[in-house]
Amino acid sequence: MKNLGERALRAGIIGGTGLAKMEALKDAAIQTVDTPFGPVSLRTTALGEIQVSFIARHGLEKGIPPHKVNYRAYISALKGLGVCSILATAATGTLNLEIRPGELALLTQFLDFTKSRPTTFFDEPVDQPVHLDMTEPYCPRLRHNLSQAAAELGLALHPAATYACTEGPRFETPAEIAAYRCLGADLVGMTNFPEVALAREAEICYAAVAVVTNYAAGISPKPLSSAEVHQVMDRLGPSLEKLFVQAIQKEKGDDCPCRHSLDAYPGERAAFGPCALPRLKRTED
Repeated sequence: MKNLGERALRAGIIGGTGLAKMEALKDAAIQTVDTPFGPVSLRTTALGEIQVSFIARHGLEKGIPPHKVNYRAYISALKGLGVCSILATAATGTLNLEIRPGELALLTQFLDFTKSRPTTFFDEPVDQPVHLDMTEPYCPRLRHNLSQAAAELGLALHPAATYACTEGPRFETPAEIAAYRCLGADLVGMTNFPEVALAREAEICYAAVAVVTNYAAGISPKPLSSAEVHQVMDRLGPSLEKLFVQAIQKEKGDDCPCRHSLDAYPGERAAFGPCALPRLKRTED
């Protein structure tokens, strides 16, 4: 593994089955990072002048179910490594007939229907409870980079989709899917929350690309299976890798509002520490 030094820009990728076989990771050694929430195994390599750390969301070997993924440990590990930007994948079923299986979509909003997961770093009593704005939960700057990269590669990428996150590991019922459609969901999956919210709490830019693997229950003409999910993820893996590599190489160390989400809570920021980039003064338009 080429090490670019302490001052290198650092990015993270959190991916599922489709990205576990990334060509860029073939020579990357596995390292373990200890966090307050448990150890995390990941691979780190260099893409141009950027150090990239990859986490297999469901584990490098065993298949961790979505409701048991240690989301806090993953974000904490990347933060500890100095990562300031994360790109993630999300396998999804589609509720929107204009977003079809085998296609990619940028997530722009989410609906949280999870039940038992720890969803925040800030769950201890404090003098000033932390309430972060989530008007735009996915980083606009990273979404722009992904859109540009997709255009350059000739990849079709739906520009906006609302994601409903369910607890899993079971698939949803047709009645649940009908309810999510009424609430404005385009896609449904089991893993993107609380990942996206934790990244915002850690002041890390975060964007996610949904891989549409099937029509959701009640829309699909056949029963759902995990096999078709894995087949589509594996098939689109090479395209996702190209997209992420292209988007990551657009990182220039620019400041971003995502990296200022704790400006009103300096004491809580101290628990994380700053990211590897200098904290630039944000210029107001």
